Order: sequence, then C-alpha cells, then structure tokens
Amino acid sequence: MESLAFTVRRHRPEIVRPAKSTPRECKLLSDIDDQQGLRCQIPVIQFYRNDPCNTTARRRRDPVRVIRDALARALVFYYPLAGRLKEGPGRKLMVDCTGEGVLFIEATADVTLENLGNPPRPPFPFMGEVLYDVPGSGGILGCPLLLIQVFSFLFICLPYSYVFYS
Repeated sequence: MESLAFTVRRHRPEIVRPAKSTPRECKLLSDIDDQQGLRCQIPVIQFYRNDPCNTTARRRRDPVRVIRDALARALVFYYPLAGRLKEGPGRKLMVDCTGEGVLFIEATADVTLENLGNPPRPPFPFMGEVLYDVPGSGGILGCPLLLIQVFSFLFICLPYSYVFYS
C-alpha cells in the first residue's frame, strides 16, 4: 500500500475508572505469565465499522461515550485490569488491584477507513500515526495495564431512496 498522508487529532488521555467500587487486593501472576520475556506491552489494532446511515435513536449515540461508559462498567467485573503491576519478592509480578483505572484516548483522522485498505491488513504502514504512545505509559510496573484508543475516521454516507410508482 502506498504511503498515505493524513492528520490525526487526539484528545488528552484520560483515566477511566471502574463504575463502582472494586475489591482492593493483590493477585499473583502465574509462573507462565511471569516470564521475563513477556514483560512488555503488545500493541493491538482492531477495526470496527459504524453504520452512520442508520438513524435509529440507539445508533445516534456517540460511540466514544458508549465505549467509555461500557469500559467503566466492564472494569467492575474485570477489576484487576484497573490495577497496576508491581514486583514482589524474587521479582515475582503481581497485580495490585487498586481501581486506578485504564488509559482512554479519543482520536479522529481526516481519512476514511477505506483509504487505509479495504479491509486494512498487516503490515500497517500507518501504525505510528494511529497508535499513540502516551508519555510515561511505556513501562509495565506502576503503569495502567490497558490503553484503549477509540479512533473515528471520516465516513461518507450516501443514502439511497428508491420509489416505485405503478
């Protein structure tokens, strides 16, 4: 795929906390999850299409707000994700379930998803523009365990009406 120039506008990163209080505890990672080679962040990018032409009241809600609110509710049940990793004796990793929350970023781009490939497939030459590396969040100890960025691309909606007269 050719190089494509586009502009990305990001809102300030925010912390999304669980919608309700969660247990305060430490959970040890298994020996499988605690391997030195796995102590890194792994970027994942997923694309989901929105149907902007669907005008039902349910669909007109702001997708960013829906995702942010759903994330806060999900963190109540998956509360360890709202905690922080820390090291114990012998460098054993554990999740300190603090309820501090996860990083959430809203971003927009002046390009359509189709411009990036239909559907976009790896390797993604635009990965650096789309995924944001929040300063200070690159480590694994004491950092949010999850960073979610909701990216809105331009869309073109061409409503089509068909009327048949007999």
